[in-house]
Amino acid sequence: MNDLIAELVRPEIRALRAYHVPEAAGLIKLDAMENPYVWPEALKSDWLDALRAVEINRYPDPQGQALQAALREAMDIPDDMGLLLGNGSDEIIQMLAMTVAQPGRKILSLEPGFVMYRMIGLFAGMEHVGVPLATDDFSIDLPAVLEAIEREQPALIYLAYPNNPTGNRFDADDMVRIIEAAPGLVIVDEAYSPFTDASFLGLIGDWPNLLVMRTVSKMGLAGLRLGYLVGPPAWIEQIDKVRLPYNVNVLTQVSATFALRHKAVLDEQTHAIRVERGHLFEALHRIPGIHAYPSEANFILIRMADGTADAIFAGLKERGILIKNLNGAHPQLKDCLRVTVGLPEENAAFIAALTALVSAGG
Repeated sequence: MNDLIAELVRPEIRALRAYHVPEAAGLIKLDAMENPYVWPEALKSDWLDALRAVEINRYPDPQGQALQAALREAMDIPDDMGLLLGNGSDEIIQMLAMTVAQPGRKILSLEPGFVMYRMIGLFAGMEHVGVPLATDDFSIDLPAVLEAIEREQPALIYLAYPNNPTGNRFDADDMVRIIEAAPGLVIVDEAYSPFTDASFLGLIGDWPNLLVMRTVSKMGLAGLRLGYLVGPPAWIEQIDKVRLPYNVNVLTQVSATFALRHKAVLDEQTHAIRVERGHLFEALHRIPGIHAYPSEANFILIRMADGTADAIFAGLKERGILIKNLNGAHPQLKDCLRVTVGLPEENAAFIAALTALVSAGG
């Protein structure tokens, strides 16, 4: 079997490590940028009533027309722009790669950044070019990016706005310079749009190569796996050709349509997360020997004292708290941990445990 695997599986796939999702049962889960709030019981009951009408013996609407209409209304998507639905943002990233992939074609993104830009590009046979962010504040190193664009001529450029895992929002003027210099598509990934007031969605159409990608996961619907892409209709029409039929299941379509019609509840929750993010950031700054980076997302990146990140991550897990250990993920993330903003009591438990561990030297 091993000989057949070596013969048939591409070498770059054999060399990969699968994306790892840690077991979180029984732990305070602050590792995956999820909204920690649940729906009120009355709203949950109305949702279950909506699900009772679903005919699960039938295929879903292939275009998700009711869901598209709900998204356009809830997110103020311009009527003259195209809209494409995906099984999470990951599938949209995959569709984009499949649409443009050819031998020699390249993807460019900023690092540290979302690992799936690189991984999915590799799946499609594209080469990934990572341009490091500025070392002091994770801002865009514009000369380095423009030089890489000129040298590599990437077909796809991803700009996360705000960025994961650093949490900062890039300078909009720098992003415009990149859009105008790009020979191919620029995808502004606004996965964390509920936690910032800035967006490129209203600028779609100003440049023919600009697309905006979003997800409903961070606003409180992570279990539905729904992402969407907005851009000029001509581009959306081409990308739609590689979308698998019925890619968004009927339960997701009905549930997301229902949720978007009650978006005020989700907006209240994301506002509470923003407020709690400020409290968490202030609490982290009171812990000596660590550095918390400003964030416009629903998580905060923390740099621990030299050589202590792994021990503190393990210590937190022993105390029943799961966060994300980024030490070793990228050279600029040395000694870094990332914590999702949770419920007030979850954040308090995290701060108490982290304070104790830091005081004890990890």
